[in-house]
Amino acid sequence: MWNARRRMNLPVPVALNRLAAALRVLSLGISLAARGTNDKHRTSPSFQPNHFFRFMLRSALKSAAIPRSVPGAVAGLKALPWICFPVLAASGCQAQVINPPQLQSSAVMVPTHRSVPLPPSAMNSVLWVSLNDHLGAGTLADRPAPQLTLISAGTAPLQLQDRGGKLLISSDRLRFSWRRVPLQESLDVARRVAGPFASFESAERIAGRWREQGVRAQVAHPGEWEVWGPADAPDLSGVSLRDVSERISDVVMPVFEGPTGGSTLQGPLQVHAPDGMRWKGGVLRGPFRLQPDAYGSWTLLEQLPLERYLEGVVPHEIGAGSPAAALQAQAVLARTWALANSHRFALDGYHLCSDTQCQVYSDPRQASPSVRQAIRATSGEVLLWNGKPIHAVYHASNGGVSALAEEAWAMEPLPYVRALADGETAWSQSIPLPLQSAQDVQSLLNNRAAYGAGHPRFRWSRDYSAGQLAKALAAAGQGNAAPTAMTVLKRGPSGRVLALQIDRERGAKPVVLKLDAIRRTLRRLPSTLFIVESGGAGTWRFQGGGFGHGVGLSQAGAIDLAARGWTVQRILQHYYPGTQLGPFRASAGTAPAEAP
Repeated sequence: MWNARRRMNLPVPVALNRLAAALRVLSLGISLAARGTNDKHRTSPSFQPNHFFRFMLRSALKSAAIPRSVPGAVAGLKALPWICFPVLAASGCQAQVINPPQLQSSAVMVPTHRSVPLPPSAMNSVLWVSLNDHLGAGTLADRPAPQLTLISAGTAPLQLQDRGGKLLISSDRLRFSWRRVPLQESLDVARRVAGPFASFESAERIAGRWREQGVRAQVAHPGEWEVWGPADAPDLSGVSLRDVSERISDVVMPVFEGPTGGSTLQGPLQVHAPDGMRWKGGVLRGPFRLQPDAYGSWTLLEQLPLERYLEGVVPHEIGAGSPAAALQAQAVLARTWALANSHRFALDGYHLCSDTQCQVYSDPRQASPSVRQAIRATSGEVLLWNGKPIHAVYHASNGGVSALAEEAWAMEPLPYVRALADGETAWSQSIPLPLQSAQDVQSLLNNRAAYGAGHPRFRWSRDYSAGQLAKALAAAGQGNAAPTAMTVLKRGPSGRVLALQIDRERGAKPVVLKLDAIRRTLRRLPSTLFIVESGGAGTWRFQGGGFGHGVGLSQAGAIDLAARGWTVQRILQHYYPGTQLGPFRASAGTAPAEAP
């Protein structure tokens, strides 16, 4: 039941926002209902309100709770059940009377996407890590997506099993193609979408704003990061939203290509590799899983213990030859980050990716004895803030000054990272923060006495021509007008560029790149700690320092400090002041059932 008093006391702006959302949802319901409603999903010659439309109309009537003080609002709502729109019949526009009392029957909420089961909790120390995603995407009847081939690393064959563990195929090579298969019953989905965003962190902040309003918002990664909310989600101030609706009538399925032809398989599928599986020049032990995602494609992932995962991360992130204390610091951070970020791909039923959007994961066999010793020496240890694993971001080199989290991503501040000149006390005091001007940054770049100064990108320069800039902007969907000027609009306390404006010819609107979108667009820039000057004749020179976002631990700095005799505890406290190093214990009830 409505609370009539609460409805009449709503502020006018809130009421208008609800009315707009109600009309948007109703319009969406009409468009989907008009596509056809019979069992075979043919387009009907006239409008018949289906179950989905009834849900939409009821949602509109209930969600548009507005005060009578809003002019015309009540009359507008009363008119909602009378729908007039063009139909295929020759008679043109007709009115369909819908009896509101009949709409009080229960209805299923319209999903935002096809459902994928959650993975088991990462707090059980088992991770599901994606090796290859969006498999089968773009498959058409006459143009299949690239095949997937899995090869045993030894003499023992790979074993392909169904979801129940039944052996389907045993072979030293498994080759899958893709085909579209009609669904017995179509699925209507509808959502509001924010994005794309350059990073999960930026997307998560927008999702958090929706969640504060009681909206079930989820971060998705169909190509770039996006935020998905239900079709009736309210607007967000300063955020561009688009409405998406579709009827899913078929799905992509894997086809095992055997010597006698192809066999279409139902997922998820398990692959066991007694001798390991060859993958990108290395060998992974598995087991492996091939499962559908939320976008109509598939993901190949490895299921592996957390400590073995670290063997595939630590040497590829910091280098197997680093000093012991640096390797131990990296092991603690990689373990902490994995646990704190295991929700990144919940929408698709796994925990983490294996590239730079997460932590680089590859062949664990490349872990040297010193790497394995560092992992054992810190076994189960994480960095904690208020008893929970921190968002343990790190990077290759900070160029002499570390950054705040909000200088890299559109996110809330992290209380355990700070902007500081990263060097010995006397040197740090000679670099007063904040670095607000190009002259301040230039003074820093002229000084090479910081920790980690031996990194190859501690100082760097990059030249961009107008043509290269135009190509980069076009790839980011900003059009191909040639740039004419470049201006740094804002810097953070560490001197990093927060907003970069690029003016363009032919009256094209200037482009303003912010935060992580700067490097995601201008991909040749190692960091956002730079000054930019005209190089003449349509070229610009970027002079900068560091490699990566600059937040948290600098791997080059940690290697330098470990070589100076610093312990792992001291290194971690230097880059994450106020945190505690200790064992992580999962809370009771944190482990959902394993996905079927």
